[in-house]
Amino acid sequence: MISHKRDQHFKICLVTISLARGGAERSCAMLSQMLFDNGHNVHLVTLNNEVDFAYKGTLFNLGLLKHSNDNIVFRFLRFKKFRKYLLDNSFDVIIDHRPKNNFYREFFYENFIYRNIKRIYVAHTSKVEDVLTNKPDKFVEILNKNITNVSVSKYIQNENFRNNGVVKSITIYNAYNPTWIKKTDFKIPLVLESKEYILSYARIDDDVKDFKFLIESFTQSNIWKKDKLLVIMGDGKDKEKLIEISNSLPSSNQIIFLPFTKDPFTIIKKAKFVAITSRYEGFPMVLVESLSLGTPIVSLDIVSGPSEVIIDKFNGLLIVKRDVSLFSEGIATMFNDLELYNRCKQNTKTSVKEFSMEKISEKWNKLLQDELQ
Repeated sequence: MISHKRDQHFKICLVTISLARGGAERSCAMLSQMLFDNGHNVHLVTLNNEVDFAYKGTLFNLGLLKHSNDNIVFRFLRFKKFRKYLLDNSFDVIIDHRPKNNFYREFFYENFIYRNIKRIYVAHTSKVEDVLTNKPDKFVEILNKNITNVSVSKYIQNENFRNNGVVKSITIYNAYNPTWIKKTDFKIPLVLESKEYILSYARIDDDVKDFKFLIESFTQSNIWKKDKLLVIMGDGKDKEKLIEISNSLPSSNQIIFLPFTKDPFTIIKKAKFVAITSRYEGFPMVLVESLSLGTPIVSLDIVSGPSEVIIDKFNGLLIVKRDVSLFSEGIATMFNDLELYNRCKQNTKTSVKEFSMEKISEKWNKLLQDELQ
């Protein structure tokens, strides 16, 4: 007689910088929902007091304990409380979503905060310095002590993990939530009503997202002369600089800046298409958010993420080179070639079925059953 192993429920601690603004943070919040709905006892620890995204489980907000004079003494006392929280709750595993950009900080986490607790580290970016710290050879030794390491794209798994000696790793993509479609009946800003627009949205850090390149490409495409808009949605350190750049261009009246919103789904759904011009990514949430809502994508073929989801001229366009002329041509093509556009739009939702919360939840649950039972 064959005996079937029943799924066990585990006590899990998710650790993240915050639950606000970024794709990695939204992904962590969604993971809490998936694990909670699978019956696990989920806790979340946020290092900063920023909570915008919906989550499930018990929240321990370390950011609330930050002192106005947050010197090394106060930080150490806060981390002692963090360590105590982990020990008091006897977690089966920690799933850590923080960027790993400083070896000595990670050495401290391994030998003090996380000591003798099973760990899974999640890599959300292809930038090596944020995955393997400033001392990759030494940090790989720490990664190899984890029960496994999760990458959000195959590129990260192959290039950042395997090629640098990480023994155990797996790719589990970011998910989309089918209930987002229910949040698309909100009114969009008045300035966008009855207008066709390109949308790009993210934390506005131009060293990463390269919105300047997008603004230049939009201007060169001449689509703005036909009353089409470019909408850049988000907040960040470079927003004022980008507004200043756009104000100097002939297309300035057709470039709109909107603030960050935790529920951008109406604006995404009504966009003609979403543009991705990042210098690097991991697996941008923009991909699955947009396609799941029926909005095609025009993206640079950067090293991680887009090429694992976008099939050129099937559900969007992949632009092979960071060249303003090429990207501006892609922008114009998606407006002017109706046959191509309609084909891409028709294929959006079916192209991301494997990234639904249900499918990704199964992968996470299987990983936990395999590693912890």
